[in-house]
Amino acid sequence: MKKKANIPATVRPYPDIPLRTFDLLPRFVEKYGKKKTMFACKVDGDWKKFKSRDFLKMTDTLSQGLLGLGVQKGDRVAVVSNNCPQWNMVDFAVQQIGAILVPIYPTARQSDYEHIMNHAEPKVVFVEGSLIHGKVKGLIEKMAVRPKEFSFNPVEGLMTLRGLMVSVKVDKKSLAALQEHKDEVDEEDVATIIYTSGTLGTPKGVMLTHRNLMSCVAHYGPHYPVPSSHKVVSFLPLSHIYERSVLYTHLYLGNSTYYVENFGTIMRDIADVKPEHFTTVPRVIEKVYNGIQRKGDKMTGMKKRIFHWAFQLAERYDETESKNNKAYRFKLYWANRLVFKDVRKAFGGRLEFIISGGASLQPRLVRLFAAMNIPIIEGYGLTETSPVIATNSLALGIIKAGTVGVPCGSVKFKIDPESGEILVKGSPVMKGYYKDEEQTRIAIDEEGYFHTGDIGEFDADGLLKITGRMKEIFKDSMGKYISPALIEGKFTESPFISSMMVVGENQKFAAALIVPNFDHLKNWCEENHITFTTNAEVIQNKAVIDRYRKEVDGYNKFFGDYEKIKRFELLDHEWTIEDGEMTPSLKIRRKAIAERYQDLIDGMFAE
Repeated sequence: MKKKANIPATVRPYPDIPLRTFDLLPRFVEKYGKKKTMFACKVDGDWKKFKSRDFLKMTDTLSQGLLGLGVQKGDRVAVVSNNCPQWNMVDFAVQQIGAILVPIYPTARQSDYEHIMNHAEPKVVFVEGSLIHGKVKGLIEKMAVRPKEFSFNPVEGLMTLRGLMVSVKVDKKSLAALQEHKDEVDEEDVATIIYTSGTLGTPKGVMLTHRNLMSCVAHYGPHYPVPSSHKVVSFLPLSHIYERSVLYTHLYLGNSTYYVENFGTIMRDIADVKPEHFTTVPRVIEKVYNGIQRKGDKMTGMKKRIFHWAFQLAERYDETESKNNKAYRFKLYWANRLVFKDVRKAFGGRLEFIISGGASLQPRLVRLFAAMNIPIIEGYGLTETSPVIATNSLALGIIKAGTVGVPCGSVKFKIDPESGEILVKGSPVMKGYYKDEEQTRIAIDEEGYFHTGDIGEFDADGLLKITGRMKEIFKDSMGKYISPALIEGKFTESPFISSMMVVGENQKFAAALIVPNFDHLKNWCEENHITFTTNAEVIQNKAVIDRYRKEVDGYNKFFGDYEKIKRFELLDHEWTIEDGEMTPSLKIRRKAIAERYQDLIDGMFAE
C-alpha cells in the first residue's frame, strides 16, 4: 500500500453499466468485435473458441427453444455442470426471457440435490453428461411435477442442448417475440437463485436481481483497471456467485475467458493460455505454493540454497512497500533474476495479478507473491451481497496483507458496537431468501442492513479486517470466546499443515484436528531417515507426532492461554468436496467434520 493516510474510500463506478446481465452480450459484440473470442474450452485437447457474434446467436436460439418448451417469466431452470461455454449460454438464455437460473454444484451432496430440486421446482434441468445425470435422475423421477431434462454432452434418453437449438425455427417472427420477452425483463427482477453451501445447515436460496449483479460489476470492476486485450482462465465453479460475477465483469471489460479442463490441469492450462490475471481461492494458492516448494526441495547443491534464500527473503517483503529499503530491494532484484522469473514463467509469463476471495488468505502468501511481482488482491463478500462488497485495489494502490481492503462504493458499512458483526446496506444486497420470509427478516433488519454473520474491524488505515465468523465462534468452559478461523488461519501458515479445525466448545481448552501437508511431511521424513509407508502409518510415528507438537507449540505463541491448542489429532487424508467435508468453494464443513470425527474429538477432551 503506497499511501498511509487519506485513502479514498472508493473509485468511480463504470458509467455505462447495463441494467440487466444479458445486455452484456450485445454490448460485447458491438464494443469489442463480432469475431473476438468470448469463451473457450478444451475439446479433445485443443481450445475450442466461441466468437462473440456466434455465441450471441446461439444464446438467442436457446432462449427461443426454452419459450417453445413453455418456460415463462419467473419459472426456474436448473443447471448442473462444470464450467463450460454452454453453462454461460444457458445462464443468459434463461435470464433474457425473464426466467430464473438455479445453478447446482456438480459435487453437491445428495441431500442438497434433493432439497434444491424440491424447493426450487425447476421447469427444465440441464446436466453436463452421464455422470451428473446419474446423480439427479432418481430425484427428478420422484418430483411431483417432473421437469424436462437436457444434456450438454450425449446422454442416453436425453436430448442434447444442441438438439434443442436445432429444433428451433428461427425467423423474423420468432426473433420479434424474443425481443418482446427481453423488453419485459426489469432490473429488479430476480435473475438467479443461488443456494448457499450449507456449512452449518440446510442451504437457503438467495434471490439476486439483475440490479444486484450489475451493481457489483459497476462498483467492483473499477478497482482492477485492465484492457480488453486481457485473457483470463476460469476454474472456480460458476455455480458460485463469486466466479459468476467476475465473469460478468470480464464481459463488460471485453476479456476472453478460457475454462480449464479440471483442477488437475490448472497450471498446465495457465501456462498454455498465458493469462494476464485470474480469480481463485486461498486453498488453490496454497496448493500452488506447496508445489513450487516441492520443486525447490528436489533441487541440490547451490541451486537449492539459492532457491530457499530467495523465498526466505520474500517472506520479509512488505507488500505496502513502506519498509523495503534499498539494500533489501537490491537482494530482491537478484532473487527475481535467479528464482522468481521461473515461477512467473510457470504462470505463462504474462500474469499481472491474482484475485483471491471466498475465504481468508494467509498474509504470508500475500507477501511472498508480491515479492515475486505477482500481487494477490484480496476481496470480501457473501452470496447474499452479489458478492463483492470490499476489496484491496490496484486502482487505489492498496494491497495490504491481512485485510480485505476498502468498501465498494455501492455499500454502506456498519460494525455492531456490541457483537462486532459487519452490517451492510446497498444495491448489491439480495432481494431475500426464496420461500423463506422468516429467514429474510432475520438477515435484513428494519433499516435495510444485511447481517453478514462475520466479525470485523477497520484498521488504522481504514481497511477492513475479518476477524471471525459469529456462528463459528464458541465459548470454552470458562466463558472465554474462541475464534477458530483466526487460529486456523495462523496455523496453516506452517508448511507442515494443510488444513485444520479447532474445537473445544464448553471445554477447558482448545484442541484441533490437523490434516498434514503430506508432500512436505514426506520430504521431512526422508531428510530425517524416517520410512514413509502410508499416511495412516506415518501419523502414528512418535517422531512425526513430536515434530507436530513442536510446530503447534511454535504457533501457540501467537495466542492467549485460552486460545492455545493443548491437544491435537493428525488425520490420514485430505478433506474433500466429494466426501462432504468441504464446500465447493473449499471451506471446511465444520458440522460434517465434527460428526465424522466425534470419537477423536471426544478422546482429546477425555480426562
